[in-house]
Amino acid sequence: MRASFEFLQILKKLNLVSKVTRIQISLYGSLALTGRGHGTDGAVLAGLFGALPATVSPDWVKTLYAQTTQSGYIDLGLMSCDSHYKLTFNPENDLLFLYEKALDYHSNAIEYQAYVGSETVAHEIFYSIGGGAIEREGHQSSSKNNHENNHENKLPFMFQSAKQLLNHCEIKQLSIAEIMMANELINLDELTIKKELNLIWQAMNASIDRGLNDDGLLPGGLNVKRRAKRLFEKINKKNSRNEFDNLNAYSIAVNEENAMGHRVVTAPTNGAAGVIPAVLRLYLEQQAAIGNPLKPSKPGKLNIVEEFLLTAAAIGLLYQQGASISAAEVGCQGEIGVACSMAAGALTAVSGGNVLQVEHAAEMAMEHHLGLTCDPIGGLVQIPCIERNAMASVQAVNCTRIALIEEGQHRVTLDQVIQTMMETGRDMQTRYKETAQGGLAVNVPEC
Repeated sequence: MRASFEFLQILKKLNLVSKVTRIQISLYGSLALTGRGHGTDGAVLAGLFGALPATVSPDWVKTLYAQTTQSGYIDLGLMSCDSHYKLTFNPENDLLFLYEKALDYHSNAIEYQAYVGSETVAHEIFYSIGGGAIEREGHQSSSKNNHENNHENKLPFMFQSAKQLLNHCEIKQLSIAEIMMANELINLDELTIKKELNLIWQAMNASIDRGLNDDGLLPGGLNVKRRAKRLFEKINKKNSRNEFDNLNAYSIAVNEENAMGHRVVTAPTNGAAGVIPAVLRLYLEQQAAIGNPLKPSKPGKLNIVEEFLLTAAAIGLLYQQGASISAAEVGCQGEIGVACSMAAGALTAVSGGNVLQVEHAAEMAMEHHLGLTCDPIGGLVQIPCIERNAMASVQAVNCTRIALIEEGQHRVTLDQVIQTMMETGRDMQTRYKETAQGGLAVNVPEC
């Protein structure tokens, strides 16, 4: 959706929105192989309408491909341009799924070609590099996902490794979250940053609530029944005090919402979106139970949600810079493994752990996800994706417990495990990296 939106902006700058006679879009590699299962077809079209993920109606996006096929046109720029234009569009001919082709830079590639008659007037290629981030061909940074190159102004605390991050913390006697806040203040004021962080948490929490209240079958043809609601009802009925029961229900709820095509927060990706919300909600509930509810944010201080999310963001950034958060590139270790690592480190931070304990928890969480393949049945983000969020949530909590007991002393560093994750991903066969061509995807019948 973001790639299509960016292409729309290019057409607008070139004054072509009302002039083009045809747009052809080609999906390559993993984007093609899992495109229909991931709802890529509707998302691509929504971006051309001018929609963006945070504000568009998910229900509308889910039906857009069928609506476009039936009507035979798209309303180019309807939601974002001063003027919009109805363009003839036949998805069968103009939205191509090139299953056998992949581009060198990244497996997730999408190509746009706009025509006036037979003449190509605009041509762009975008790459979906993980977590909703896109890169435009010819405009990639010299170092992929480079933290420094992503900022026009030099940050007060530059880091591209956990070692550099921890060094800043030691010298300045700041937490990881405080380091991140200082960097964010380059572009936004404190009030805005905190407002945005709490909006992210509200969206996460809302996805849990929706998932706990809906049932029925997940779309796609696998006939998978939604179970978060049923799990949560049984937990309440037996008055379970086992925290893992709630973690399971919360994380499954979020990823059932994702499988439905509803709104979730990439954390760091949609397929791994349940881990951080589940772990954070459980911690907040535990704190409320002992008389320490979430306090309003105060100037110069971080509340639990802000500290948790900023810490998680720092850890996620380390993986994005040093390896990848794209299952198409490194397998599911880059999604659910990174989510577990982010949640474990963040939980350790809000639980009073020092920065070495935070690093230890984050390192352990990834160490035991190394080599995890991405093999979704039918290309759908359902089996094994939904349950993996539950497993990773539980593991994140356990990593925090071990790290808090051991006071931060550990043999393997987070930088070493990030490097190992990337090397493992490079060695992994392509069919085990989100293409739905190996593992459970071929050994478990779809019907």
